[in-house]
Amino acid sequence: MKSEFKVYDICEFSLDRQQDIIVSRFAVYLKNLKKLHFPHRHDFYHMILFTEGGGGFSIDFQNFKVQPYRMYFMAPGQVHGWDFEGDMDGYVINFSAQFFQSFLLKSDYLDQFYFLNGIAGDSVIDIVEEQRTSIINILENAVKEMEKQYRFKTDAIRVWILQLFLQIGNMNVRNEAHAADSYNMTLLRNFEKLIEKNYLNLRLPKQYAELLFITPNHLNALCNGTLGKSAGDLIRNRIALEAKRMLINFSLTVTEVAYALNFEDNSYFCKFFKKQTGVSPDGFRKHIHKDTD
Repeated sequence: MKSEFKVYDICEFSLDRQQDIIVSRFAVYLKNLKKLHFPHRHDFYHMILFTEGGGGFSIDFQNFKVQPYRMYFMAPGQVHGWDFEGDMDGYVINFSAQFFQSFLLKSDYLDQFYFLNGIAGDSVIDIVEEQRTSIINILENAVKEMEKQYRFKTDAIRVWILQLFLQIGNMNVRNEAHAADSYNMTLLRNFEKLIEKNYLNLRLPKQYAELLFITPNHLNALCNGTLGKSAGDLIRNRIALEAKRMLINFSLTVTEVAYALNFEDNSYFCKFFKKQTGVSPDGFRKHIHKDTD
């Protein structure tokens, strides 16, 4: 089995090895890439809008088809792979986690965009026909700014990217029926953020409900009504996802993964993982190994 799991830094995708922002047409980007190891992680935000090509891609072990005007967004740390078919084109944007920090007064400004939340199911968006021209124009302008050399180039690129986020955010792709209930949507997003920060130590819905100043029953009703999953399911799913991300690093033993995820008993971790995923940790590794040969 492979003994290492590649984590890519944004500089590895940059021609001058120094940039913390890359905006390019996708065909040009692919041509300049050296062979990538799949699956892999990024330590930066990564997004692609496809305009041509086929095949598929995966985000955190969920598979999606490539099709024109399908866009995906990835947050740092997510696991990624692709298997393209035919001539690929579109647009790609990579930016570091620090790229907007000095530009925006609110350090958590990007958190309001659901497609940047690191949840695979929320991060793949089909651009509707009436939005395509304006989104392509935004991306074309960002590409042109990338090719220029002047004082405010980087800030101009930031503005175009933010305009892209605002337009996609206003499409209300996620749960349109619930979008009007801003209070509950805010609660749900805060719950998701708390899970992201605390899943290693907090495993019970009542612990999160206490942090949100609501009852466990309210939290469960919110999750079931909006996502069709219980609060406990969301917590367990996040733990299982991190287990998958760690298990594809074959240099770690299953026991080391279990302890890193705060399971004191290796057998309990194996039972938990199989219940959540349907396969044992070793079975999952064999499947990944077969797919990457």
